[in-house]
Amino acid sequence: MKAGKDSEELTRVGPGTVMGNFMRQYWIPAAKSSELGVDGTPMRLLLLGEKLVAFRDSSGRVGVMDHQCPHRCASLVLGRNEEDGIRCIYHGWKFDVDGNCVDMPSVPPSQDFKEKVKARAYKAVDRNGILWVYMGEHQDAPPPMPMVEATLLEEHEVDLFFMQRACNWMQALEGDIDTSHFGFLHVGHLDPDNVPEGHPLQHTASERAPEYHVQDTPWGTTYGAYRTVRPETIYWRFANYMFPFWTQTPQGEFPRNIQARAWVPLDDEHVMMIFWRQRSDMPGSGAPLKDGKPLGGSKPKPDFLPVSTEWLGRYRIKANESNDWLIDREAQRTGRIYSGIDHIGSQDQAVTESMGAITDHSKEHLGPGDLMIARTRRRALQAARAFRDGAPAPGIDTPEVFMAARSGYFEMHQSVDWQKAYADMMRTAQRAPKAPKVPAESAMAK
Repeated sequence: MKAGKDSEELTRVGPGTVMGNFMRQYWIPAAKSSELGVDGTPMRLLLLGEKLVAFRDSSGRVGVMDHQCPHRCASLVLGRNEEDGIRCIYHGWKFDVDGNCVDMPSVPPSQDFKEKVKARAYKAVDRNGILWVYMGEHQDAPPPMPMVEATLLEEHEVDLFFMQRACNWMQALEGDIDTSHFGFLHVGHLDPDNVPEGHPLQHTASERAPEYHVQDTPWGTTYGAYRTVRPETIYWRFANYMFPFWTQTPQGEFPRNIQARAWVPLDDEHVMMIFWRQRSDMPGSGAPLKDGKPLGGSKPKPDFLPVSTEWLGRYRIKANESNDWLIDREAQRTGRIYSGIDHIGSQDQAVTESMGAITDHSKEHLGPGDLMIARTRRRALQAARAFRDGAPAPGIDTPEVFMAARSGYFEMHQSVDWQKAYADMMRTAQRAPKAPKVPAESAMAK
């Protein structure tokens, strides 16, 4: 991918942009359903560079629309959420969840023209504890809901985690499809001799420079990172990029690893990471080492700032650029934490935010370990441009293609081709209870 025009079209997501128009074809996870109460306080919602207001009306329906009242542009965030609509406090005009003006109390009845006024509203639905928004042009007939497997789990079956980053969506997403960084940023201080047999970090700690296979797939791109761990045995780590902003990472055993992340652009310089993971007893990176201690830097959760009503006031962590991401230089010097930053997600946040709000790709020197990143940038940009030129957005009308994507790690005999290894593991994979059946043979087909 070239810097300049390519980079600009890949990273910009506002109305009318190549990538922004492409993303608007898909349903977007926007908030926890619990953030909106019936007749509760309207919420500022920033999505793809648009300033919106979200509210839940008296009947439990969700409205998402331009925050500016179409009368005189006062903000509906200040409005009264009452009697199945949101009422502007300036002149009392009221709108239902579809944006229809249903009351004009400041206009004489003989001059009422509410049927001619409509707020720009977007379809919104609740599914499994998440509020989904469709911002595309087909508001009267939106596409099917996405079939990213982890999102099909019931709310009580999954751990949900939101975390905002102050950088562009793509550079944040790229950390999930870059497996070689794990051996340094997260476990660079880990002594391989201190890792017990079967620990999730066993092979990552002993071989920090994996080789890769990368391929375009119907859902986006896939990599298989491999290391020879014993004679004739390959340790595989598979991960996926899925249109338009989804990833699956190799954080668990392939057959049981039902998880996904959405990297939802708030604007060009901020992104909301939403993480779904099926609850299970799989050991994680923080599992005890031989010395009985957890991995240094594997704090379970970061500390968050209080939620505010600002446009960027939700799910911000305390570690940020203004405090050098709370880096502990003593922990870094002594080798207790390679980066000096406690919490794996905060380590990722520090390096991606430190690149600047939008990475200057002209300064990069990509290497063999960046093959998946280069391929994904190209794949995403080609799909967005193809949509601009009249082609359908991938997976919109066939959302089941995303069900063929799975990430995770496993070992396989070296004689088995990487694509066959993936298909073989898909046959053994546990599926979400409501997941449709997808033939394993179709998984890696282009």
